[in-house]
This record gives sequence, C-alpha cells and structure tokens, in this order.
Amino acid sequence: MGSVRAWPPQMGAKSFPPAVPRAASASYPETTMKASAGLPRSARLTRPADFAALGRAAAALGTRHFVARYRFSPSGHPRMAQSVSKRVHKHAVQRNRIKRQIRTAFRLRRENMPSLDMLIIARVTAAAVDNHVLAADLATLLQRLAALKLQHATGTMPG
Repeated sequence: MGSVRAWPPQMGAKSFPPAVPRAASASYPETTMKASAGLPRSARLTRPADFAALGRAAAALGTRHFVARYRFSPSGHPRMAQSVSKRVHKHAVQRNRIKRQIRTAFRLRRENMPSLDMLIIARVTAAAVDNHVLAADLATLLQRLAALKLQHATGTMPG
C-alpha cells in the first residue's frame, strides 16, 4: 500500500478555485457607501479645546435616551461629537450600535441645523431599546436643537 504525499503540494496542482470577482452588493453600493458613510472632518468636534468650551459655556437639552450639550459655534456650521461610555453598556457592539444611530441622525439633519457645537451623550437607558426608538428619540432631540436657530439672533437690536 503506497502513500500519497500531501505536503508540499505539487507545483501543477491548484488547491483552491481561481479568484472570481464578486458582484457588488445591492444593499450597499460601493459608490454611495464611501461618499456618505461618515461625517466629514469639518462636521466633527476634534480638538480638546472644543470639548473644554462645551464643558464651560454650554447649555443642555435632554430626551429620554440622550443629552445634548451645545453652544453656538464660531465655525459657522454645525459640528457634533458623541459619547457612549462603558456605563451605557459593557459590550462594544452595543455602544457602536448607538454611535451609528447618533451619526446617522446627525448626518441626515445636518443641513437644517443651526451653527452649533454639540456633544450628544447617550444615557444608560439607550442600550435597552431598539434602533427605531433611538432614531425617534434622536429626531426629537435634533429638532429641538434645530429650533434654536430661530431664538439665536446675532447682532444688535434693530433700530
């Protein structure tokens, strides 16, 4: 009884079928995924000084699952940061789900937002609800923030 040598493979033998390019997914087209998946850097709070300013001179609005600390932005356009701590949920998967909901809600409504710097903080209750409830709660919060542009008047009194 003879044995067949399995390793090293024969030079002419192929162990796997040749790579075939996969078709693009219909649910996630690559062209739109790259362009709209995230927020541009100009729409995010990135510097520590921006966070410090929010801590010092910011007002707050809250909903059942989120708190938003905000101040009127000197940049001239809305910018957002988010905070979902381990206190909200110990698993990163759940925290990332909440962060995706925050980013998506802001990205969809950014055009209608006033020039605000805002930090959206998830409450502990956010981890226990599904995405539809989070999206509705974020829509309420962002609508309330969008209404602030009517109240904030720059300049002096008309005379």
